[in-house]
Amino acid sequence: MSAPVELPTQVEAAPEVAGRARLPLTLVVGAALLLFAAVVALTSLVWLPYDLADTSGGRLEAPGADHWLGTDRLGRDSASFIMAGTRIALTVGIGSTAIAVGIGVVVGLIAAFSRGWADDLQSSLLDVVIAFPTLLLAMLIGAAQGASLTSAVVSIGVAASAIVARLTRVLAKRLLRQQFITAARTSGTGWWGIIRHHLLPNMWPTLVVAAALIFGAAVLAEASLSYLGLGVPPPNSSLGRLLQESQSTVLTAPWGAIAPGLVIVAIVLGANFLADGLRDRLDPTRRERR
Repeated sequence: MSAPVELPTQVEAAPEVAGRARLPLTLVVGAALLLFAAVVALTSLVWLPYDLADTSGGRLEAPGADHWLGTDRLGRDSASFIMAGTRIALTVGIGSTAIAVGIGVVVGLIAAFSRGWADDLQSSLLDVVIAFPTLLLAMLIGAAQGASLTSAVVSIGVAASAIVARLTRVLAKRLLRQQFITAARTSGTGWWGIIRHHLLPNMWPTLVVAAALIFGAAVLAEASLSYLGLGVPPPNSSLGRLLQESQSTVLTAPWGAIAPGLVIVAIVLGANFLADGLRDRLDPTRRERR
């Protein structure tokens, strides 16, 4: 009589499934950096270590128990200004990204459905706008509107919208040549149905990655504009303006420039890591190559 066959009591997960369930390290690190920045920004809405107008601290005090990140040349608490500056940076980043994606997707879809000379004209215009650096376009728009938080958000968002429009146009045109689009049109689906049920669902992974990159670029652009005096004006606390104000004391009180600089780097790196992680997560072929 043959020996009884032992059945396995537990089925091991396939290597591919286990690999897919594991989040990319860049995605985790990027999300953690941005989450920390968001917590700091939200905390600044309800609590700051010191009032932004409080000058009771000593001039250019080193970091300590009373002032975690030291004080500026007027005796104001640097940590309070950095917390408020983080809130402004995230506000500009989110607002600019929303404007860029909103305008860019609409313009890109219109260009994708255009034909003949209209398509060539829109493509050429997008190429011309993209040829100009985003920061330069934001500076021109911001200078025309005047320095304010709203103008910074609008100028950076409009300047970055050309990049989203070009990407949307390329993706949509590629999808419109696919057989399932032809089948949907043959079955009587209108263009709005094509956009809602076929184009946008297939484009959103790439657009989400682009939005994360634009967010980081918008934060950096706002800091650059504020450093040049074209961004958020006083008494608002911008990280770029904090860098500009501390440049004259960078040798005697370097912490005044190091702290806001590190915050800007952390936010931008977080956005770039998040974009890279999302790209790996949403693109299986790229993940397999790595």
